[in-house]
Amino acid sequence: MVAPLRGWKVRVVIPALNEEPSLGQVLRALPEDQVSSIHVADNGSTDRTAEIAAGLGARVVHESRKGYGSACLAALEDVRSVIEHPENEIVVFLDGDFSDDPSCLPILIAPLIQGDVDLVLGNRAHRGITKGALTPQQRFGNRLATLLIRLIHGVKYQDLGPFRALRWETLEQMKMQDPDFGWTVEMQIKAARMNLRVREIDLPYRPRIGTSKISGTLKGSFQAGVKIMSWVLRDLWAGPRNQT
Repeated sequence: MVAPLRGWKVRVVIPALNEEPSLGQVLRALPEDQVSSIHVADNGSTDRTAEIAAGLGARVVHESRKGYGSACLAALEDVRSVIEHPENEIVVFLDGDFSDDPSCLPILIAPLIQGDVDLVLGNRAHRGITKGALTPQQRFGNRLATLLIRLIHGVKYQDLGPFRALRWETLEQMKMQDPDFGWTVEMQIKAARMNLRVREIDLPYRPRIGTSKISGTLKGSFQAGVKIMSWVLRDLWAGPRNQT
């Protein structure tokens, strides 16, 4: 059942690098009646990624500085330019590889509209995902990072997945900065420090279309692991969060 938007605007952010085979499927699967604007950050693609995005009605932002976080930050600048009422805006982050199911967006944003939580995370750490969708290195990295966050903050996360939603005002308060692989863990660490109400929802997950720029290569997996652990260790150095 789809919750009524009740005046909310939903902005979808999609960082993309050479996602020509999958991006069209992602954009077509998004529920039109739930989405106010789509912001695709083309992170230096050499294929038709930007052309496909524009052809399907997305706003395309070009970000030459490579990095997942850099693409997200560029897209958010474009989101800022269309914001109407900051208190009634939701931002959804979604990858362009069709691994997450875009049609699940209403499920993801419903708790925000209802006022129950501050951050909603699509959880991939459950038995219902498609076999082989997560690589062994992804599973190991998620378990280690979420375990350390739990030990530091007492906050139990299951995953560091990319499909997530939060209110614009909350996102602004986070002052996100990571330019590459640490984007998701930065957000979850800051959510813990801010004592945000977080909910993880089990959602479908399938093998991505094409090769992952991160987990699909040994170099990418190593770099992602180093960045994620650097955020966790930096947070540990900062000391425990303020309890409320």
